[in-house]
Amino acid sequence: MTQLKNTKIQGFSLVEMAIVIVIFGLLLTAFLVPLQAQRNIAFQRNTETTLENAKQALIGYAQANGRLPCPATVISNGSEAPLGGGACTQQIGFLPAATLGIQPTDAQGYAIDAWNNRIVYAVSQFNSAGGAVTPDFTTVGEMSNVGISNLAPDLRVCGISTAAGCTSTINLINNAVAVIYSTGETGTLGSAGKADEMENLNAVANVDTVFVSHDIRANDPNGEFDHQVTWISPYILYNAMLQAGQLH
Repeated sequence: MTQLKNTKIQGFSLVEMAIVIVIFGLLLTAFLVPLQAQRNIAFQRNTETTLENAKQALIGYAQANGRLPCPATVISNGSEAPLGGGACTQQIGFLPAATLGIQPTDAQGYAIDAWNNRIVYAVSQFNSAGGAVTPDFTTVGEMSNVGISNLAPDLRVCGISTAAGCTSTINLINNAVAVIYSTGETGTLGSAGKADEMENLNAVANVDTVFVSHDIRANDPNGEFDHQVTWISPYILYNAMLQAGQLH
């Protein structure tokens, strides 16, 4: 009589399962980190293009209207505030995509970067002597009325945020007409304790005309920095408006 031998079937032990899970997790992490890095690089490039398009749209708007638009506010649904320009409701706010007619935007009509954060926009509110009582750069025809030699845009962009290092003579530009920037992946919520990012955001109180622009840094004495910043120099704007017959 043939005897059947019982075969003992063994499964994985809890220890073996734990080891497999740990190894799987390490492999998954090693795979996802490069993908995340590639995604961020793609988003940064996309945002760089968006900011450049925004700058060209602002210059084109000035050529057509004889002024730059005011920033949008949190309640203006992507339009400049006030409509028609003049003294802006806020010197720094959001890029007025509805006024400029540009994309991409969020559901409320504000221009956004690749992370779906609203793009920030600041414009000089300098008012030269002898002109109208409203700011030169956001009032229709006022740049032409005042004349190039009397215009004095006052936005400053620096490579560092400290008051000692960001002076009227040590900077990237001391007379920007407008500044446009993305708050990056972390947005405004990730800026607490990051001096360079906070320098860009504290102008919301309408008391600061200094901004910071440098390469993206994960580790820095002034904290992580992932803002992408561009600006309009007066010479680029004046030349464009001269060509359009909006400045004499």
